[in-house]
Amino acid sequence: MAPLILRLDISGSPIRWIPWQLAVNLYSREKIAWTAGDSIFTFRGGISRLTGQRSIVEINSIIAIKRSRPSNYSERSIPPLTNRELFLRDANLCMYCGNKCRTASLTRDHVVPLSKGGNDLWSNVVAACKNCNIRKGNRTPENAHMPLLAIPYIPNWAEYLALSNRKILADQMEFLKTQFSGRKISFIGN
Repeated sequence: MAPLILRLDISGSPIRWIPWQLAVNLYSREKIAWTAGDSIFTFRGGISRLTGQRSIVEINSIIAIKRSRPSNYSERSIPPLTNRELFLRDANLCMYCGNKCRTASLTRDHVVPLSKGGNDLWSNVVAACKNCNIRKGNRTPENAHMPLLAIPYIPNWAEYLALSNRKILADQMEFLKTQFSGRKISFIGN
């Protein structure tokens, strides 16, 4: 099974993951401006009645689309917040006790609880094990005497794309890494 293809705008900014079928369609319509990456996938089509030969399309793992305007990061500077990507951002660690947990054992904790005026935003949520989330309750980390081990941050679009694909290829990851913000989980006190 072919992996997802990383679609870029003409300037090289990552847009989204697309299925190989859409990439083949873009190739056949000559919509590809340029390609990157070491991975190339070959897909075979039908047999031409005129030539008797089978059609073949080779697609790269990273493609830039012609006539696509450069991404406007102000329109989507904040990626959608999901538990899956949140837990991956926090490396499946509870940000209170530091234990590495299975996804099923993690919860989304609001640093400033919603009832206290907090928002459901990347900068106000962390991964927390169920025990710590219950213990913290409807309090801030300071009030609960449970200091955060790391500061929550908002991933940029390239970081989000890396978090959202479970089967990312090495060349796609290397490309995305060039656009990471350089922020990682910043453990407090280190």
